[in-house]
Amino acid sequence: MLDVRRLQILQYLATYGTVAAAAQALHLTAPAVSQQLATLEREVGLPVVEKHGRTLRLTPVGELLVSHAEIVLSDLASAESDLEAIRGGGRGIVRIAAFASAARTLIAPVWNRVLGAGEEAEVSLMLELVEQEPDAALESLRRRDVDLAVVHAYTVLPRDVPPGCEQTKLLEEPVLLALHPDHATRLGIGPGETVDLGRLSGSPWLTPGPETSCYEMIQRACGAAGFVPAVRSRSSDFSVLTALVAAGAGAALLPRLTLPDAIPGPISLHPLLHPVTRTVYTVSRSGTSRRPDIRHLGKLLQQAATECAEILREENG
Repeated sequence: MLDVRRLQILQYLATYGTVAAAAQALHLTAPAVSQQLATLEREVGLPVVEKHGRTLRLTPVGELLVSHAEIVLSDLASAESDLEAIRGGGRGIVRIAAFASAARTLIAPVWNRVLGAGEEAEVSLMLELVEQEPDAALESLRRRDVDLAVVHAYTVLPRDVPPGCEQTKLLEEPVLLALHPDHATRLGIGPGETVDLGRLSGSPWLTPGPETSCYEMIQRACGAAGFVPAVRSRSSDFSVLTALVAAGAGAALLPRLTLPDAIPGPISLHPLLHPVTRTVYTVSRSGTSRRPDIRHLGKLLQQAATECAEILREENG
């Protein structure tokens, strides 16, 4: 019979890439990990890892075992969650990775509710937050550095859920074209008018950095409109981009929740003729969403998302 602990070690090797990194994550020594892998190979009767230069990589048999290990470990996580629910207690600190606008509009209100709930809370929660773009957040989740990732995907830039994980949708928000009113007037665009991006082909553009998915979204949206945007300025701080639009520096595509509460100057916002939306959702490792503390956090995030969605509906009339 296969040993679950050894399957977990193999799964950690697949996740972290090296024996040393896997050993560190498991709080074991590298020789102990190597010994357990050798024992697993004897149990299986086939090699599960092979040398590749100075490192190890999984054989096809190892990859097969990892795929099954994900299911087994997910079931064990579910069992632990059910037991914790029966005990009726929380699980201490929940570690969250979230992109900046979600941290501001969703995590901050939830944190306020957690602090205000005190002893009356359904489940005792303690939160830790790290701000990360979606790809980095999912990597942190995969490496078990966080318990929950709040990420996004665009209609023009979908994102796959990693194996062994599950997702829950929070909300959808529109991507809006932001212009200085004088810029809009020069292009013959009225207040709030729906805009074909092709009309902005000759305009200067303001974008986040090329390492962000928002930058790729802008490239794809403009490409679908028949042009490559002439980028005049880059900043991954959307409050900076908003200020630059208000200063007349150029056009920007901004997901609605990235707009600061106080816009620093005149800005004209426009829906797109070919709409682009951004979906915000949570991702957790399979089984852990049933943990009482993570499940309760999920409920609070859904409440915050519902309030945000209601504000968006009111804005759209």
